[in-house]
Amino acid sequence: MSEQGPVSAIANALQNRCAIITGGSRGLGFAIAGKYLEAGASVAVCARDGGLLESAASELRRLARPGRSVVAVPADVGRPADVAHLLETALAAFGRVDILVNNAGVAGPCGAVESVDWQEWLRALETNLLGAVLLSRAIVPHFKRMGRGKFIQLSGGGASGPLPMQSAYAVSKAAVVRFVETLAEETRADRIDVNAIAPGALNTRMLDDFLAAGPQRVGPELHARWLKQKQDGGVPLSKGAALAVFLGSELSDGITGKLLSAVWDPWEGLREHLDELNATDIYTLRRIVPADRHMSWGGGA
Repeated sequence: MSEQGPVSAIANALQNRCAIITGGSRGLGFAIAGKYLEAGASVAVCARDGGLLESAASELRRLARPGRSVVAVPADVGRPADVAHLLETALAAFGRVDILVNNAGVAGPCGAVESVDWQEWLRALETNLLGAVLLSRAIVPHFKRMGRGKFIQLSGGGASGPLPMQSAYAVSKAAVVRFVETLAEETRADRIDVNAIAPGALNTRMLDDFLAAGPQRVGPELHARWLKQKQDGGVPLSKGAALAVFLGSELSDGITGKLLSAVWDPWEGLREHLDELNATDIYTLRRIVPADRHMSWGGGA
Protein backbone atom coordinates (compact mmCIF):
# COMPACT_ATOMS: atom_id res chain seq x y z
CA MET A 1 0.00 0.00 0.00
CA SER A 2 2.98 2.31 -0.26
CA GLU A 3 2.46 3.19 -3.93
CA GLN A 4 1.65 6.83 -4.46
CA GLY A 5 -0.72 8.04 -7.16
CA PRO A 6 -3.52 10.45 -8.03
CA VAL A 7 -5.58 9.22 -5.08
CA SER A 8 -3.45 11.44 -2.81
CA ALA A 9 -5.29 14.46 -4.26
CA ILE A 10 -8.65 13.06 -3.09
CA ALA A 11 -7.48 11.57 0.19
CA ASN A 12 -10.75 12.27 2.03
CA ALA A 13 -13.08 11.59 -0.88
CA LEU A 14 -14.77 8.57 0.71
CA GLN A 15 -15.10 9.82 4.26
CA ASN A 16 -17.82 7.79 6.07
CA ARG A 17 -18.81 5.89 2.90
CA CYS A 18 -19.43 2.13 2.96
CA ALA A 19 -18.41 -0.17 0.12
CA ILE A 20 -18.56 -3.79 -0.98
CA ILE A 21 -15.47 -4.91 -2.90
CA THR A 22 -15.49 -8.35 -4.50
CA GLY A 23 -12.28 -10.26 -5.12
CA GLY A 24 -10.70 -8.23 -2.32
CA SER A 25 -8.20 -10.74 -0.98
CA ARG A 26 -5.35 -9.91 -3.38
CA GLY A 27 -4.32 -8.07 -6.51
CA LEU A 28 -6.31 -5.07 -7.64
CA GLY A 29 -9.26 -5.77 -5.33
CA PHE A 30 -6.94 -5.69 -2.32
CA ALA A 31 -5.33 -2.47 -3.59
CA ILE A 32 -8.75 -0.84 -4.07
CA ALA A 33 -9.83 -1.87 -0.58
CA GLY A 34 -6.67 -0.32 0.86
CA LYS A 35 -7.18 2.96 -0.98
CA TYR A 36 -10.83 3.05 0.08
CA LEU A 37 -9.82 2.70 3.71
CA GLU A 38 -7.18 5.40 3.33
CA ALA A 39 -9.84 7.65 1.79
CA GLY A 40 -12.12 7.22 4.82
CA ALA A 41 -14.45 4.36 3.87
CA SER A 42 -15.52 1.17 5.60
CA VAL A 43 -15.31 -1.89 3.38
CA ALA A 44 -16.78 -5.37 3.11
CA VAL A 45 -14.43 -7.56 1.09
CA CYS A 46 -15.23 -10.99 -0.28
CA ALA A 47 -13.35 -13.82 -1.95
CA ARG A 48 -13.79 -17.56 -2.38
CA ASP A 49 -10.73 -18.53 -0.32
CA GLY A 50 -11.71 -17.84 3.29
CA GLY A 51 -8.20 -18.26 4.70
CA LEU A 52 -6.59 -15.90 2.20
CA LEU A 53 -9.45 -13.44 2.70
CA GLU A 54 -9.05 -13.31 6.48
CA SER A 55 -5.30 -12.77 6.12
CA ALA A 56 -5.97 -9.89 3.72
CA ALA A 57 -8.63 -8.43 6.04
CA SER A 58 -6.17 -8.42 8.95
CA GLU A 59 -3.75 -6.38 6.89
CA LEU A 60 -6.49 -4.06 5.67
CA ARG A 61 -7.74 -3.37 9.20
CA ARG A 62 -4.43 -1.65 9.98
CA LEU A 63 -5.29 0.92 7.30
CA ALA A 64 -8.79 1.72 8.57
CA ARG A 65 -9.37 5.15 10.08
CA PRO A 66 -10.85 5.45 13.58
CA GLY A 67 -14.51 4.48 13.52
CA ARG A 68 -14.22 2.70 10.16
CA SER A 69 -14.20 -1.06 9.77
CA VAL A 70 -13.35 -4.02 7.54
CA VAL A 71 -15.74 -6.95 7.16
CA ALA A 72 -14.56 -10.15 5.46
CA VAL A 73 -17.19 -12.41 3.88
CA PRO A 74 -16.19 -15.65 2.12
CA ALA A 75 -18.37 -15.73 -0.99
CA ASP A 76 -18.55 -16.94 -4.57
CA VAL A 77 -20.22 -14.16 -6.55
CA GLY A 78 -21.50 -16.69 -9.07
CA ARG A 79 -23.81 -18.22 -6.44
CA PRO A 80 -27.05 -16.39 -5.61
CA ALA A 81 -27.07 -17.57 -1.98
CA ASP A 82 -23.53 -16.25 -1.43
CA VAL A 83 -24.43 -12.93 -3.04
CA ALA A 84 -27.48 -12.53 -0.80
CA HIS A 85 -25.40 -13.36 2.29
CA LEU A 86 -22.70 -10.87 1.28
CA LEU A 87 -25.16 -8.02 0.91
CA GLU A 88 -27.03 -8.90 4.11
CA THR A 89 -23.77 -9.03 6.07
CA ALA A 90 -22.59 -5.67 4.75
CA LEU A 91 -25.93 -3.99 5.50
CA ALA A 92 -25.99 -5.47 9.01
CA ALA A 93 -22.44 -4.24 9.68
CA PHE A 94 -22.71 -0.75 8.17
CA GLY A 95 -26.42 0.07 8.03
CA ARG A 96 -26.11 0.97 4.37
CA VAL A 97 -23.90 0.45 1.31
CA ASP A 98 -22.89 3.43 -0.83
CA ILE A 99 -20.56 1.78 -3.36
CA LEU A 100 -20.28 -1.58 -5.07
CA VAL A 101 -16.95 -2.50 -6.68
CA ASN A 102 -17.36 -5.59 -8.87
CA ASN A 103 -13.76 -6.73 -9.12
CA ALA A 104 -13.93 -10.53 -8.80
CA GLY A 105 -12.70 -12.21 -11.95
CA VAL A 106 -10.95 -15.28 -13.34
CA ALA A 107 -8.82 -15.87 -16.41
CA GLY A 108 -10.93 -18.71 -17.75
CA PRO A 109 -9.66 -21.46 -20.04
CA CYS A 110 -6.99 -20.72 -22.63
CA GLY A 111 -7.01 -22.28 -26.08
CA ALA A 112 -9.06 -22.45 -29.26
CA VAL A 113 -12.77 -22.12 -28.57
CA GLU A 114 -13.56 -25.57 -29.98
CA SER A 115 -11.02 -27.29 -27.73
CA VAL A 116 -11.36 -25.66 -24.30
CA ASP A 117 -13.32 -27.31 -21.52
CA TRP A 118 -16.94 -26.14 -21.77
CA GLN A 119 -17.53 -26.18 -18.02
CA GLU A 120 -14.46 -23.98 -17.47
CA TRP A 121 -15.75 -21.62 -20.16
CA LEU A 122 -19.11 -21.36 -18.39
CA ARG A 123 -17.43 -20.94 -15.03
CA ALA A 124 -15.52 -17.90 -16.30
CA LEU A 125 -18.78 -16.27 -17.39
CA GLU A 126 -20.43 -17.17 -14.09
CA THR A 127 -17.75 -15.24 -12.19
CA ASN A 128 -16.83 -12.40 -14.55
CA LEU A 129 -20.28 -11.59 -15.93
CA LEU A 130 -23.10 -13.31 -14.06
CA GLY A 131 -21.54 -12.65 -10.66
CA ALA A 132 -21.40 -8.93 -11.41
CA VAL A 133 -25.00 -8.93 -12.62
CA LEU A 134 -26.21 -10.94 -9.62
CA LEU A 135 -24.70 -8.60 -7.05
CA SER A 136 -25.74 -5.51 -8.97
CA ARG A 137 -29.33 -6.77 -9.19
CA ALA A 138 -29.33 -7.40 -5.46
CA ILE A 139 -28.13 -3.93 -4.50
CA VAL A 140 -30.12 -1.80 -6.99
CA PRO A 141 -33.25 -1.63 -4.75
CA HIS A 142 -31.10 -0.43 -1.82
CA PHE A 143 -29.49 2.30 -3.94
CA LYS A 144 -32.88 3.38 -5.24
CA ARG A 145 -34.24 3.69 -1.71
CA MET A 146 -31.25 5.88 -0.78
CA GLY A 147 -31.65 7.98 -3.92
CA ARG A 148 -27.99 7.53 -4.85
CA GLY A 149 -25.30 4.90 -5.32
CA LYS A 150 -22.11 4.04 -7.16
CA PHE A 151 -21.42 0.92 -9.23
CA ILE A 152 -17.82 0.36 -10.29
CA GLN A 153 -17.15 -2.57 -12.61
CA LEU A 154 -13.67 -3.82 -13.44
CA SER A 155 -13.26 -4.57 -17.12
CA GLY A 156 -10.14 -5.59 -19.02
CA GLY A 157 -8.33 -6.09 -22.27
CA GLY A 158 -11.04 -8.29 -23.73
CA ALA A 159 -13.66 -5.53 -23.71
CA SER A 160 -12.42 -3.36 -26.56
CA GLY A 161 -11.06 -5.92 -29.00
CA PRO A 162 -10.83 -9.64 -29.79
CA LEU A 163 -8.56 -11.79 -27.64
CA PRO A 164 -7.80 -15.03 -29.49
CA MET A 165 -7.36 -18.16 -27.36
CA GLN A 166 -9.09 -16.48 -24.42
CA SER A 167 -12.66 -16.39 -25.66
CA ALA A 168 -14.38 -16.79 -22.28
CA TYR A 169 -12.40 -13.97 -20.71
CA ALA A 170 -12.86 -11.65 -23.71
CA VAL A 171 -16.59 -12.35 -24.04
CA SER A 172 -17.23 -11.82 -20.33
CA LYS A 173 -15.33 -8.53 -20.24
CA ALA A 174 -17.08 -7.12 -23.31
CA ALA A 175 -20.49 -8.24 -22.06
CA VAL A 176 -20.04 -6.71 -18.63
CA VAL A 177 -19.28 -3.31 -20.16
CA ARG A 178 -22.52 -3.42 -22.14
CA PHE A 179 -24.27 -4.37 -18.89
CA VAL A 180 -22.74 -1.27 -17.28
CA GLU A 181 -24.00 0.93 -20.10
CA THR A 182 -27.47 -0.60 -19.87
CA LEU A 183 -27.74 -0.42 -16.08
CA ALA A 184 -26.59 3.20 -16.24
CA GLU A 185 -29.56 4.08 -18.43
CA GLU A 186 -31.98 2.15 -16.22
CA THR A 187 -30.83 3.99 -13.09
CA ARG A 188 -29.89 7.43 -14.43
CA ALA A 189 -33.04 9.06 -12.99
CA ASP A 190 -32.25 7.59 -9.55
CA ARG A 191 -28.93 9.46 -9.21
CA ILE A 192 -27.04 6.17 -9.45
CA ASP A 193 -23.74 6.19 -11.35
CA VAL A 194 -22.56 3.03 -13.11
CA ASN A 195 -19.11 2.90 -14.70
CA ALA A 196 -16.40 0.46 -15.76
CA ILE A 197 -12.65 0.66 -15.31
CA ALA A 198 -9.94 -0.58 -17.65
CA PRO A 199 -7.03 -0.75 -15.16
CA GLY A 200 -4.27 -1.43 -17.68
CA ALA A 201 -1.89 -4.37 -18.01
CA LEU A 202 -1.49 -5.58 -14.42
CA ASN A 203 0.94 -8.11 -12.99
CA THR A 204 -1.51 -10.13 -10.91
CA ARG A 205 -2.48 -13.75 -10.35
CA MET A 206 -4.50 -13.62 -13.58
CA LEU A 207 -1.37 -12.83 -15.59
CA ASP A 208 0.34 -15.78 -13.93
CA ASP A 209 -2.57 -17.98 -15.00
CA PHE A 210 -2.28 -16.80 -18.60
CA LEU A 211 1.49 -17.39 -18.62
CA ALA A 212 1.09 -20.83 -17.07
CA ALA A 213 -1.14 -21.86 -19.99
CA GLY A 214 1.95 -21.64 -22.20
CA PRO A 215 2.55 -20.38 -25.75
CA GLN A 216 0.86 -23.41 -27.31
CA ARG A 217 -2.51 -22.53 -25.75
CA VAL A 218 -2.42 -18.71 -25.86
CA GLY A 219 -0.26 -18.24 -28.94
CA PRO A 220 3.48 -17.43 -29.03
CA GLU A 221 3.03 -13.72 -29.79
CA LEU A 222 0.64 -13.06 -26.90
CA HIS A 223 2.67 -15.22 -24.54
CA ALA A 224 5.84 -13.27 -25.38
CA ARG A 225 4.03 -9.97 -24.80
CA TRP A 226 2.77 -11.10 -21.40
CA LEU A 227 6.18 -12.43 -20.44
CA LYS A 228 7.69 -9.03 -21.22
CA GLN A 229 4.95 -7.37 -19.15
CA LYS A 230 5.77 -9.67 -16.24
CA GLN A 231 9.44 -8.77 -16.49
CA ASP A 232 8.81 -5.02 -16.87
CA GLY A 233 6.44 -4.83 -13.90
CA GLY A 234 3.16 -3.87 -15.59
CA VAL A 235 0.89 -0.97 -14.66
CA PRO A 236 0.95 -0.07 -10.94
CA LEU A 237 -2.15 -1.26 -9.10
CA SER A 238 -2.40 2.22 -7.59
CA LYS A 239 -3.63 3.67 -10.90
CA GLY A 240 -6.75 1.50 -11.06
CA ALA A 241 -7.31 1.94 -7.33
CA ALA A 242 -7.14 5.73 -7.66
CA LEU A 243 -9.76 5.72 -10.42
CA ALA A 244 -11.95 3.46 -8.27
CA VAL A 245 -11.76 6.03 -5.45
CA PHE A 246 -12.71 8.82 -7.84
CA LEU A 247 -15.67 6.91 -9.26
CA GLY A 248 -16.86 6.00 -5.76
CA SER A 249 -16.81 9.61 -4.60
CA GLU A 250 -19.04 12.62 -5.15
CA LEU A 251 -16.28 14.02 -7.38
CA SER A 252 -17.66 11.79 -10.15
CA ASP A 253 -21.37 12.52 -9.59
CA GLY A 254 -23.26 12.48 -12.90
CA ILE A 255 -20.60 10.52 -14.79
CA THR A 256 -22.32 7.27 -15.75
CA GLY A 257 -22.33 4.56 -18.40
CA LYS A 258 -18.64 4.95 -19.27
CA LEU A 259 -15.63 2.69 -19.70
CA LEU A 260 -12.64 4.64 -18.40
CA SER A 261 -8.97 3.83 -18.72
CA ALA A 262 -7.03 4.32 -15.52
CA VAL A 263 -3.88 4.84 -17.56
CA TRP A 264 -4.89 6.88 -20.60
CA ASP A 265 -8.05 8.89 -19.83
CA PRO A 266 -8.00 12.31 -18.06
CA TRP A 267 -10.54 11.11 -15.52
CA GLU A 268 -9.74 13.56 -12.73
CA GLY A 269 -11.16 16.45 -14.79
CA LEU A 270 -14.12 14.68 -16.40
CA ARG A 271 -16.81 16.56 -14.48
CA GLU A 272 -15.74 19.70 -16.34
CA HIS A 273 -17.03 17.95 -19.48
CA LEU A 274 -20.17 16.41 -17.99
CA ASP A 275 -22.58 17.85 -20.56
CA GLU A 276 -20.46 16.56 -23.44
CA LEU A 277 -20.12 13.14 -21.81
CA ASN A 278 -23.88 12.84 -21.33
CA ALA A 279 -24.65 13.98 -24.87
CA THR A 280 -22.22 11.70 -26.72
CA ASP A 281 -20.98 8.12 -26.94
CA ILE A 282 -17.50 9.03 -25.68
CA TYR A 283 -15.94 6.23 -23.59
CA THR A 284 -18.53 3.64 -24.67
CA LEU A 285 -18.55 0.50 -26.82
CA ARG A 286 -20.01 1.10 -30.27
CA ARG A 287 -20.10 -0.15 -33.86
CA ILE A 288 -17.63 1.52 -36.24
CA VAL A 289 -19.13 2.46 -39.60
CA PRO A 290 -17.28 3.49 -42.80
CA ALA A 291 -17.94 7.19 -42.20
CA ASP A 292 -15.96 6.96 -38.95
CA ARG A 293 -12.94 6.11 -41.08
CA HIS A 294 -13.66 8.82 -43.66
CA MET A 295 -15.08 6.41 -46.22
CA SER A 296 -18.16 7.15 -48.31
CA TRP A 297 -19.53 3.61 -48.68
CA GLY A 298 -21.43 1.41 -46.26
CA GLY A 299 -24.18 1.77 -43.72
CA GLY A 300 -24.97 4.32 -41.07
CA ALA A 301 -24.85 4.29 -37.30
